[in-house]
Amino acid sequence: MADNQKSNDDPIFEDIIKKTKTGITFPKNLRELLFEEDSEVFFKLSVPKEKNKIILEFITEELAKELSEKIKAKQPKIIKATGDKKSIKAKKSAQPSPAWGEYFVYDFEAKDKIQPILESAFYKFAETPVNLEDAMGRVKYALVSFLSSTKTENAKLYYSVEKFLIDIINKFDQPNLLDWIFDKIVPNINSKFLYEQGLLELVEVSLRFRRWEKAELYIFYVLKNIDAYAKSEMYNVMNSFKQLVNKIKHHERTDKIDIILKEKLMAYGNEVLEDNDTKIQIVEFLEDLKYIELAYDLAKKIQVSLPPESVKVEDIRKIVRRLHSAPISENKPESSLDYDLEENGKEE
Repeated sequence: MADNQKSNDDPIFEDIIKKTKTGITFPKNLRELLFEEDSEVFFKLSVPKEKNKIILEFITEELAKELSEKIKAKQPKIIKATGDKKSIKAKKSAQPSPAWGEYFVYDFEAKDKIQPILESAFYKFAETPVNLEDAMGRVKYALVSFLSSTKTENAKLYYSVEKFLIDIINKFDQPNLLDWIFDKIVPNINSKFLYEQGLLELVEVSLRFRRWEKAELYIFYVLKNIDAYAKSEMYNVMNSFKQLVNKIKHHERTDKIDIILKEKLMAYGNEVLEDNDTKIQIVEFLEDLKYIELAYDLAKKIQVSLPPESVKVEDIRKIVRRLHSAPISENKPESSLDYDLEENGKEE
């Protein structure tokens, strides 16, 4: 009888596991023994006062919901003060929190699996002093553990992790992560569109942190990606230019960045583009970037090339007049505009 009792008390599985930087993982053979693939399993987790064990009990989904409500009910509630004093909430001091809506712009299969890992990494970055090796170890684990055989799924995964790290840079002043993102994440985004989006994110944050040389490099690769579009994909070209302009127009730029942008926009405005509608968009991009002289010059060329019956005549006339009166943000003493001459040459 005692032998039978002892046999019943013997565990069906025993092993020694170690807590790593990324947490605790069930051994693979235990997972295969207890869990069915793609099935949800709920546990009740408890720790006794002695803190000498972690107890996990299998429970049903219904019981999980019921216990969750009970646990929430035990959380600190609003403390009402007497007299005229306002109610005070018993809560922790405000601190940065993950912005999941910004990271997961596009849905992918592994999203729910990497979210808790990224969340733990986020709060590791929030620690003072930050243990960068530990925090980045979690990010790397999220990347390598949930790659699939599908290129589009992997591209969305890499892009989401980049968006997460961009937020880390902004919230915790970690611009040193720029190189790692550019070297380890962006090249693995196997989608022309998301690859470009990843570069645009780097452009904006590098300008914000005044990392000029990095911004110049990232802009070079964005423009290279734009040049790779076929002529039949002119909508994509203009959309890419629009996004690039929106990312940089409110930030300080170096002379080299301005030269790169001016040359590329004018090349498209004068040579690459054939229809006036897209050329007018280039004029607007130049104006947004405060390249007023160039915008004016291109607008005048478009105006001269339009036939009198064109529906665009009045639109381009308005643009020319607006640019003519706009302040020149470039080197005014070397301005090539002769205002007296232009006033005399205005259309009636």
